[in-house]
Amino acid sequence: MSLTVPPELIEQAEKGKVDEQAFVDCVRDSLPYAWSVVTRLVDELHGTGARATYNEIAPPDQAGYGQLFRMLASTSIRGAMERHFGVQLAFQNCCKVAAFRPDATAEYAEFITLEAQILNQKPELIDC
Repeated sequence: MSLTVPPELIEQAEKGKVDEQAFVDCVRDSLPYAWSVVTRLVDELHGTGARATYNEIAPPDQAGYGQLFRMLASTSIRGAMERHFGVQLAFQNCCKVAAFRPDATAEYAEFITLEAQILNQKPELIDC
């Protein structure tokens, strides 16, 4: 399972309307490592005034890798995180995660190019 969903959130989903903050709280509680990576990037983004911030630290274990994949590969989870933090998120692999200010369109466009993806490949990350 990717999230540990409380019964109240399941009931909301069955009724067709999930409270987004409750969903964000569920993500935070279910994916603590991934949450810490994103919050660190957002804090750096706001603290430095940078247009984008990047994480290049590999997760400490398989659970960390899994959490990042689940958070960033799920369109609904990633979208909720972006709305919650007011940023755009992107990732190239298991440890190259980025947060962008909403107006950093050029930086985001560069990060998601085929060339950036290829240049980010490292032999030690082949099985990450």
